[in-house]
Amino acid sequence: MPHFNSTMTRKDIVIIGAGSFGLATAACLRLAGHSVTVVAPDDTPAASVAAGMIAPAMETAIDDLSPQLAELLKRSRALWTSFAAEAGVNLQLMPAEWRGEGAQKLSERMTARGFEHHFDAPSQTLVTNEDAKLDPVAALAAMEQGVTRLYERVQAVARTGGGWSVVTDSRTLKADELVVATGAAASIDGMPERAVAAVNALIPIRGLIGITHERLADHVVRGPGAYIAPVNAGPYAGGSVVGATMENGVRDLTPDPALCQSMLDAAFRILGQPPRMIPMRWRAGIRAASGDGLPLAGPVEEGLHLALASRRNGWLLAPLVGAQILAAVEGQPLPEPAFDPRRF
Repeated sequence: MPHFNSTMTRKDIVIIGAGSFGLATAACLRLAGHSVTVVAPDDTPAASVAAGMIAPAMETAIDDLSPQLAELLKRSRALWTSFAAEAGVNLQLMPAEWRGEGAQKLSERMTARGFEHHFDAPSQTLVTNEDAKLDPVAALAAMEQGVTRLYERVQAVARTGGGWSVVTDSRTLKADELVVATGAAASIDGMPERAVAAVNALIPIRGLIGITHERLADHVVRGPGAYIAPVNAGPYAGGSVVGATMENGVRDLTPDPALCQSMLDAAFRILGQPPRMIPMRWRAGIRAASGDGLPLAGPVEEGLHLALASRRNGWLLAPLVGAQILAAVEGQPLPEPAFDPRRF
């Protein structure tokens, strides 16, 4: 696994976007000794509308991933241990459990991909200790430390000599290299044609989650139709998050009451409790996916890099994306060629 340090000449790098990919990349570059400025408006990134699960075992089993993709998720999970320690992110080790229909199939898939777990046939439950979680808002704040953070919108970018200029609401920034980590947002004026094509090809995906002050579970619990995860930091510390939908092609940020109620009902079924009304704050976030479901992480032009297309594993893959951009900035071989945005 890469180490987040470097003997290279320090570079001035601007990152546009402050979600999990943007700020993980900022942290990797900062830890390697580069000067980093992150520019993004004071909006709610999709990365904060999440449970923060670092879940290679569950995601592999639920999506029935290939051995190659399972190994990729394992690599990123392994990287999280050192990345969290260096970046100051509180990585929480706790069991991840599946309850109900599908547990046996998930167990078979975990066994085939080499994930440790325990399956109990009579109760139809599965538990693994290979997954982890974090609190998204706290993790984003931790990864911001040590970088210059500008709460502005980027109006345009342009290549200037050996670097880039970035025009914001109030100033023009100069950068040796530029990283676009804008999630599902539109392309930026002045981006070269290849980068514009990559951004325009992204598929938006809406995810709905609910958060409550009530503690519904002390570890991650999944099952048909929903998941429940504890919240351990921020204004909802001691509460829980319930999620989540994946709605391809939807950009509307207004939560759908019927979908929200369906998830809450499913959560109570998973927990073995009768459905009831509890105070919930429902939120929507828009993520993006590439045509093959993998991130776009790496160079598209000299000095211009993408860190996009998190799909639903943005938190899990964040340090691996950061390591990919760090390698590209420093002229090293890309650790994950499958993420190279030039593959399309």
